[in-house]
Amino acid sequence: MEAAKSIFSYRKHWAARFGTAPFLPQSRAEMDALGWDSCDVIVVTGDAYVDHPSFGMAVIGRLLEAQGFRVGIISQPDWRNADAFKALGKPNLFWGVTSGNMDSMVNRYTSDRRIRHNDSYTPGGVGDKRPDRAVIVYSQRCREAYKDVPIVLGGIEASLRRIAHYDYWSDKVRRSILVDSKADILLYGNAERAIVEVAHRIAKGGDPTTFDDMRGVALMKSAVPDGWTEAHADDIDSADEGARQLGAGTVLRLPAFEQVEADAETYARASRVLHRESNPGNARPLVQRHGDRELWVTPPPIPLTTEEMDGVYELPYARGPHPSYGEAKIPAWEMIRFSVTIMRGCFGGCSFCSITEHEGRVIQSRSEGSILQEIEHIRDRTEGFTGIISDIGGPTANMYRIGCKDPKIESACRKPSCVYPDICPNLNTSHEALIQLYRKVRAVPGVKKVMVASGVRYDLAVKSPTYIKELVRHHVGGYLKIAPEHTEAGPLSKMMKPGIGAYDRFKQLFDAAAAEAGKKYFLIPYFIAAHPGTSDEDMMNLAIWLKKNGYRADQVQTFLPSPMALSTAMYHSGVNPLKAVRRGGSERVETVKGLKQRRLHKAFLRYHDPENWPLLRDALKSMGRADLIGNGKHHLIPNFQPAGTGLGGGEGRRTGSKNGAQKFLTKGTFGKPVGGGATRKPRAR
Repeated sequence: MEAAKSIFSYRKHWAARFGTAPFLPQSRAEMDALGWDSCDVIVVTGDAYVDHPSFGMAVIGRLLEAQGFRVGIISQPDWRNADAFKALGKPNLFWGVTSGNMDSMVNRYTSDRRIRHNDSYTPGGVGDKRPDRAVIVYSQRCREAYKDVPIVLGGIEASLRRIAHYDYWSDKVRRSILVDSKADILLYGNAERAIVEVAHRIAKGGDPTTFDDMRGVALMKSAVPDGWTEAHADDIDSADEGARQLGAGTVLRLPAFEQVEADAETYARASRVLHRESNPGNARPLVQRHGDRELWVTPPPIPLTTEEMDGVYELPYARGPHPSYGEAKIPAWEMIRFSVTIMRGCFGGCSFCSITEHEGRVIQSRSEGSILQEIEHIRDRTEGFTGIISDIGGPTANMYRIGCKDPKIESACRKPSCVYPDICPNLNTSHEALIQLYRKVRAVPGVKKVMVASGVRYDLAVKSPTYIKELVRHHVGGYLKIAPEHTEAGPLSKMMKPGIGAYDRFKQLFDAAAAEAGKKYFLIPYFIAAHPGTSDEDMMNLAIWLKKNGYRADQVQTFLPSPMALSTAMYHSGVNPLKAVRRGGSERVETVKGLKQRRLHKAFLRYHDPENWPLLRDALKSMGRADLIGNGKHHLIPNFQPAGTGLGGGEGRRTGSKNGAQKFLTKGTFGKPVGGGATRKPRAR
């Protein structure tokens, strides 16, 4: 993999003379106090401004400040007109637009397309503080406020919608968000490298629509430039998916927007090709026609080095919400205020998860010294600290300093996962660096307990029984969340998750370690209902497994087709993009789309809830499994029905606590880590 220029090696912009702001300003009064007459960059975000490295706008803002630029923040503006977008004046260089830490549609709607009434990234946790498709709306208002200022898109909503994508909430394929927003350039993934280079180039008079030599960006062109050789993957009738290596100067042509909009199987082909070109070591530029213009997507950014990761996390964050919020609680901040991120990325490659698609498969780890320094800062500077670090991890708890044994193999690999269907023999699975880190963190004066709340990748953990013992003895507080997602081979193969045997092995080691330590600890497994490839029988068998093992889930997750995920391509197309996609030769995938069947799959996960029993009885009878209905221990659900229960139609028809009965939204009426609850940290996949 090629080396990249350090993000901290650029000559600073002249405005560095103004120094560091206690908080990046959100008002003219704050700018005046800093001696600023204008901002060089204004970041518009759908989240409340929390000056902490877990919040994207803070990372980008502080990084640009370290480059010498004056950065202002407009958080959760009133989007109904452009007035709020003029609050800090005209930015000298560009607007930075993001929906926040979640896709705005995932943030605002449930997997059943019902509107959420809360928002964990808003003071007070209240909803309705950001619009649907926030990136598009914010960009429009920025253009209305100051039409000649370049607009740079970033964040997870832009990243996962960078090409033509299926949108679950409108049930159609939409154009690249770059096209719909009419922005100048889009930065995808963790964009530190790109945003630094973009800012310095624009400061020197560069036009962002010409930055096609940068990694990790998408922009529009009138045509493919001369000198490029096109590898065609856009013909669904051809077996050629563009995998052939044609040497340097090759651009891979995806099926055009008009093609994927009209034909779902062609959409699956585009999704397959996109995901195969995700390794920064060998990915090629992609081009996708939108009308009479070409969407040009450059290869993914080079991962940050440990020194660069340390530098990003050691920027002068205030480590708290902006003072303008007063005493209002911001749930997402409350959840992470005493936690520490030690790494980025995930090589699990689970088909339903967007972590890998945004952060990449190459693990980027911080140094021990940087992590220990942050813990000391939490101890000394974070109000309310009681000596407990609530989490030490990242997208996954146990991938710290784990990676491919051979950099050459890593740079050439096109596999979507390092651990599926089996752990790659080239993967270094040693947990020794993480074990040593845990021990040093526990030794920090003033730290009483260090919890691991990030999800543990259990099939990786079983390779290190010593790690499991260390985890159980010191870092579990009664319960440990784990994510087998299912028990049956059909859905697990579409999720790219290991068989339930890997979970059983982890549980065996976990229970043994707990007994040895004299602890009474329990695993809390998470499961997904209605994932592509899941039949009613699969859900029934999962429910039987749950009852047999004594699990009663209070919160369950129905599959939510998030933008760009491979599982979403399965849901939309009914074919499997994990295998070759060709007209007449694609593998079909059973999909669960109807609300009634989605409710049924969710009800099986909550087999113990009397509200679901009438629905489950009808289903079991129609499936020829009435033998599971009865009052014995071997039955799944009883014959009797408690008085006053089972009248609401089962899972998914419950009454909202604030607004009464909720109605399902339908197509055309629209006017949340990606995944389940917005307040839950992304769990291991």
